[in-house]
Amino acid sequence: MNMKRADYISWNEYFMGVATLASKRSKDPNTQVGACIVDKDNYIVSVGYNGMPLGCSDDEFPWERQGGTLDTKYAYVTHAELNAILNSKTANLEGSTVYVTLFPCNECTKALIQKRVGKIVYLDDKYHDTDTSEAARRMLDSAGVKYERYDLTGRDITISL
Repeated sequence: MNMKRADYISWNEYFMGVATLASKRSKDPNTQVGACIVDKDNYIVSVGYNGMPLGCSDDEFPWERQGGTLDTKYAYVTHAELNAILNSKTANLEGSTVYVTLFPCNECTKALIQKRVGKIVYLDDKYHDTDTSEAARRMLDSAGVKYERYDLTGRDITISL
């Protein structure tokens, strides 16, 4: 009798892998973020990454991090989580889980709460000590949305194309 493979990846590895792969689409020279939204049955309902809105050229808008509001990326870039929400082919995200490579900012947190996302699994939290991250955690706690850091497995997953 044949036994099933023992070294297959877990659901968490799979979905965080999809979010990580999505992040590779970002043109941002400093921070590439990917998000993968999964329903309660482990179906992927959407994927997103940080980038310029449709119709806004990646070459014409700034990618700078410092300067006046109109001279930096911050006024223009759509974050991965919001892109995933907007790209979703279903309006109902209630109870879904979002796998994201960077802990959501306060603005994306508002959108995730409004869409009734049930859980956030994040890979990195490099802005943990900022006011916007504190605001995000306060809102998530108040709304009862669970969030947890992705537990690194150390597994090396390589995709060759």
